[in-house]
Amino acid sequence: MQNENQDNPLLTGLAPVYAESARVLVLGSMPGARSLQAQAYYAHPRNAFWPIMAEILGMPSSLPYEQRIERLRKNGVALWDVIGKCRRSGSLDQKVEPDSIEVNDFGWLFQACPDLSLLAFNGRLAEKSFRRYVVQGLPARFGKIDQVCLPSTSPAHAALRFEQKRDAWAGALRPALGPFAHA
Repeated sequence: MQNENQDNPLLTGLAPVYAESARVLVLGSMPGARSLQAQAYYAHPRNAFWPIMAEILGMPSSLPYEQRIERLRKNGVALWDVIGKCRRSGSLDQKVEPDSIEVNDFGWLFQACPDLSLLAFNGRLAEKSFRRYVVQGLPARFGKIDQVCLPSTSPAHAALRFEQKRDAWAGALRPALGPFAHA
């Protein structure tokens, strides 16, 4: 690990959100500055994650954060990030310093959630980091979990409209979540 850099300190991500019954694990790369400050996943007001999940799960997007988290758990969705620590200027994935990346330990989470059937990567850096730093360290049985890279919900990923992102996410998550979820 590199020495502490006062201009660009080592950032630490958020704890995982899960229930043992989780069937889908949504993996981001590393929380953005607003999320780290708020200690809440997808806290940027223009991030499409919560509006997309509200539509998929049939819940009001105006629910307080803790109630949204509880709805995810209740519906079999877990959240975490591939990167547990890194240095990054700002919030953009492109600003992550590759040599500072420390990935989260997934072995225990996969054991704690034996029904996981889908890893849904929220953007390319999450997928790329998982494949580069995590896959080779996992027991072979975890390689059987389906994986899909979805369009980033970040407001910086403006190549797709909200409806396109929502449709891609719904198409990937709904089959893994089963019959329509608990609103």
